[in-house]
Amino acid sequence: MEKHTLEPLQPPKFIVVEGAIGVGKSSLAKRLAKSFSCDVVKEKADENPFLEHFYTHTNQSALPVQLHFLTERVKQWNDLCQNDLFSRGIVSDFMLEKDRLFAKLTLTEEEFKLYDQMYKTLSVQSTHADLVVYLQAPVDVLQSRIRKRGIQHEKNISGAYLQKLSDAYTEFFHHYDDSPLLIVNASDINPIDNDADYEQLLKHICSTRSGRHFLNPLPIL
Repeated sequence: MEKHTLEPLQPPKFIVVEGAIGVGKSSLAKRLAKSFSCDVVKEKADENPFLEHFYTHTNQSALPVQLHFLTERVKQWNDLCQNDLFSRGIVSDFMLEKDRLFAKLTLTEEEFKLYDQMYKTLSVQSTHADLVVYLQAPVDVLQSRIRKRGIQHEKNISGAYLQKLSDAYTEFFHHYDDSPLLIVNASDINPIDNDADYEQLLKHICSTRSGRHFLNPLPIL
């Protein structure tokens, strides 16, 4: 059973947890949803049939990977909007805008033009989060966590790709102002397995209502 002392604080209705591969966004989103007794929305990366081939043959598989993610994420987003699930509380481990971030990183110029045409023709519902939690960690930490969780198709992710991805996230959130933003240095904390680390992060999530905030928490033993 989750134990915390933050009952008087009402969490944001719609929370997005974002960050590079391996930073822990999906696990944190799941734990937050459990604490807040709300729905969790996952990006279903393991259901993308092109992803494993992408990590070993990037130049051959980047476009189908991105088009599959785009269509699936748009469908998820539109279903959520139509069913008004945001009103009762949602924690998501992805934001729709991140799809273009990955596309720009992996596609050639001509491929991105095709991708962009697809993006513009799809009917995308626009719903901004009440809070975005952006988790940051250096590449060596990301690689360590990827090895630890042992997902088969992630074993071929290179450090160079992770660095480019991390840089792209940093650039994206440097200019992001559509929602309140909490930027968290997640290098030395484990909010999934360490209750004290989780409590520390939870307090900031429940109290952040506007603007841009930075959290550099110390690990609590």
